[in-house]
Amino acid sequence: MKKQFILLSLVAVGLMSCNSSKKKTETITDDNGIPAMQSIDDTTPTSWELVMLDGASISQNDAEKKIHFQLNAADKTVTGFSGCNTFRGSYKLEEGNRISFSQMASTRMACPDTTINESEILKALEQTDNYTFNDGKLSLNVGRRAPLAIFKKVPMENIIVEKYWKLKTLDGTDITMVDNQEREIYFTLKNDGRVTGFSGCNGINGEYNLEKGNRIRFKNMAATLKACPDMDLDEQAVLDVFNTADNYTINGDILHLNIGRRAPLAVFEAVYMQ
Repeated sequence: MKKQFILLSLVAVGLMSCNSSKKKTETITDDNGIPAMQSIDDTTPTSWELVMLDGASISQNDAEKKIHFQLNAADKTVTGFSGCNTFRGSYKLEEGNRISFSQMASTRMACPDTTINESEILKALEQTDNYTFNDGKLSLNVGRRAPLAIFKKVPMENIIVEKYWKLKTLDGTDITMVDNQEREIYFTLKNDGRVTGFSGCNGINGEYNLEKGNRIRFKNMAATLKACPDMDLDEQAVLDVFNTADNYTINGDILHLNIGRRAPLAVFEAVYMQ
């Protein structure tokens, strides 16, 4: 009797071990037996760059400004660039990897040399009702058909470096060039951690660090010592933005430098050289 009990116990342990092993190797799949995709997080600043449209691969390696879109969780808006024009709309994220976009409003700039039909990009967004996300690739789909478009995930810190950021507003005041101003006020974050720019009369330079959570730190900011007695703008106010800012927000081509959660210290716009 005792031997039978021990034998049954061993069998039970063996069965439990098998079941446990099966559970460890079990993969959650959808109705088609395809491994379930991850969900996207619209609260993490991310740019989605186009890599495929209607089954055709899209190469943007040489593009100065890449076709992309961004989801802005705060107000549920989507902003992006479709090859020539910028666009804007709204979106809705729901459980089960459901996503939908409103009709997009787009600028109407004419670009005869554009090789991609911009309307097809906007149409893909507006037709989308679900998505799959895996290995850094986001597929926008309608029903269970082949993807309408595929985008790759690009961290936002890669979006703000090596761009020409022109000053638009300073402490809430619009900034325009004056007649005797050599060039517009701007700055650029270099890949090697340097900052270069122009503050209205003098060139500026320094260093920066980007950290998680859209944190940015400027240090060792300095300016040349050229005298411009007729300048209406206080250049020190421009430098103070860099010395004070501790975070940034970005919406399309508009960059805000902020301190804490207050109103922006300064607002900049990306300018793309021809």
